Amino acid sequence: MKTAAQLLKLKAVQNRRVHSIAPDQTVLEALKMMAEKNVGALPVMEEGQVVGVISERDYARKVVLQGRSSVGTPVRAIMSAPVVTADSQQSIERCMAVMTDSHLRHLPVVEGDQLIGLLSIGDLVKEAIVEQAELIRQLEHYIRGH
Repeated sequence: MKTAAQLLKLKAVQNRRVHSIAPDQTVLEALKMMAEKNVGALPVMEEGQVVGVISERDYARKVVLQGRSSVGTPVRAIMSAPVVTADSQQSIERCMAVMTDSHLRHLPVVEGDQLIGLLSIGDLVKEAIVEQAELIRQLEHYIRGH
């Protein structure tokens, strides 16, 4: 099974760049960036470190449902923290387990203390399907004796 770093390298070039936001920026700025970049979450960076993640889910639950304003609310107030990360060498299987256990849809991937990418649950599911299809193909090949 591939590692988190290997899966990040397989993502389409336009999806490899990690867009992030600072904790003191507004929720509205985060929403605009997510819409512009067509992503569902952004790592929150402070002094080069991932300190949280802000997602559409955070916005829905912590702004809309609580009657807050996205204009005046800082990202820090609604981001998910402390942040759960994956090491770049963790297996895809381990990343899926972490995301499932922690109820996450987005997982920042770090190498040392540097953010190198963001994996979504969709990225992981897609890779699991590809790997299962390949295993089935190999087993069918073995059974047929070719």
